Amino acid sequence: MHNPQLNRHGELQHLLTLDGLPREVIVSILDHAAPFTEVAEREVKKLPLLRGKSIFNLFFENSTRTRTTFEIAAKRLTADVVNLNVSTSSTAKGESLLDTIDNLCAMHADMFVVRHAASGAPVLIAQHLLATGRDHIHVINAGDGRHAHPTQGLLDMYTIRHYKRDFGNLIVAIVGDVLHSRVARSQIAALGTLGVPEIRVIAPKTLLPTAIETMGVRTFNDMREGLRGVDVVMMLRLQNERMAGALLPTPQEYYKVWGLTPEKLELAKPDAIVMHPGPLNRGIEIDSAVADGAQAVILPQVTFGIAVRMAVMSMLAGQ
Repeated sequence: MHNPQLNRHGELQHLLTLDGLPREVIVSILDHAAPFTEVAEREVKKLPLLRGKSIFNLFFENSTRTRTTFEIAAKRLTADVVNLNVSTSSTAKGESLLDTIDNLCAMHADMFVVRHAASGAPVLIAQHLLATGRDHIHVINAGDGRHAHPTQGLLDMYTIRHYKRDFGNLIVAIVGDVLHSRVARSQIAALGTLGVPEIRVIAPKTLLPTAIETMGVRTFNDMREGLRGVDVVMMLRLQNERMAGALLPTPQEYYKVWGLTPEKLELAKPDAIVMHPGPLNRGIEIDSAVADGAQAVILPQVTFGIAVRMAVMSMLAGQ
């Protein structure tokens, strides 16, 4: 079956999900990102790889961090960037998503970076471009509903590879609100594809998707048991804005049982790294002593995120 994210030459056409993306494509993106991390150290941080290309950031949902890193990445590649805060523009007036896309295509867009509350919106856009003969335009999913957040998953893989070198002998734990997390889905897909032998998911029963075991993970409802002997701890943000009803006790209670404290972290391997996609809820899912501690690699993740997004954009639009 043809992967809709690849063109007929097997090259990356869109980045919609990490699920089903071939291992060699993921590794190729990580390899491409490595030289871009050095660009940040230069006095002039620009490369002319996407000069003359127009990239539209279409954010139907707020996200300062993701939008900013995509914008920096595109500008470092010398692309022209247009930020559209779509919640306040035409779709609010009743224009459909695909009408908006058609109008932007008429402005000679080369790439859409899309964040949307509805799962599948970026896929819908990619299918529409193909059906209307505009498959030279690329789509990057910057987070859709509870479905996927592929560039976050990739920057997390880059971070793990940077600190641990090899995926083949790691125990990785993903902790927290897995139910509402598109990041967790992308992480699990990528970790599995890259050959991590043991992926653990640690969460309250109310925050676990049904049948998550079919994704090849081991589930733990006890944080201490789940953290024992792990190499990588990937904390998730508690997504209060997506929760309906009483899935959780108070934030204080959650922190007591599920918050990552120095004492719980001691159960992991001594050289374990702690990751978090941000923004942090300090004192709820993670203790400040851990977030600011020697094992946290949360700020390097942000830096690597720019390089990974540069890699994805240049591979898509630089063909």
